[in-house]
Amino acid sequence: MTLTSHVIVLLAKLFSGFTVRWVDCQPDTCQRIYFANHTSHLDAVVLWSALPRELRMVTRPVAAKDYWSQGWLKPHMAKSFNALLIDRKEIKVHRSPIDIMLSEMGDVYSLIVFPEGGRSSGDEMGEFKSGLYYIGKKRPDLELVPVYIDNVNRILPRGEFLPVPLLSCITIGQPIFLEAGEPKQEFLARAREAVQRLKEK
Repeated sequence: MTLTSHVIVLLAKLFSGFTVRWVDCQPDTCQRIYFANHTSHLDAVVLWSALPRELRMVTRPVAAKDYWSQGWLKPHMAKSFNALLIDRKEIKVHRSPIDIMLSEMGDVYSLIVFPEGGRSSGDEMGEFKSGLYYIGKKRPDLELVPVYIDNVNRILPRGEFLPVPLLSCITIGQPIFLEAGEPKQEFLARAREAVQRLKEK
């Protein structure tokens, strides 16, 4: 961990004032996919910062290369929290984003992903894209851990550059797995519901 990563954690805590709740799930360094709702560019930073230090060291947020490669500060930050940057525009058939993620994970890292793809504009989550399903299909051993992030979108609203300090809450729920033979759409609906339920916890 670099000095910069410690600064990022402190700033994330300062601006988001996050509290973290583990509901029917415990912090563990086993390989996991943390999948969460997505309303702000800060989601990946805040969720990564909210994990205990030993988990942060083996967890990589998946983030959009086109956003985190801009300027000089964003690439530096992305490197500091060990982000896995995915190119959303030039997708190669023989090297899909899912293949890249699984390759980068190896047998060590966990990932933070946002199955909606882009950020949702309101409180209602968008439909989950198929990536989480294919990760579960190719790596059925991985724990798929739902996460609900509340209020981070108000800290850095769309179109704004500077964050506004507010309180946020991160709820981490019980792991799920892709069941044998489970249809893609049924699984994605179940995974989305697992995140949605945490909002009421």
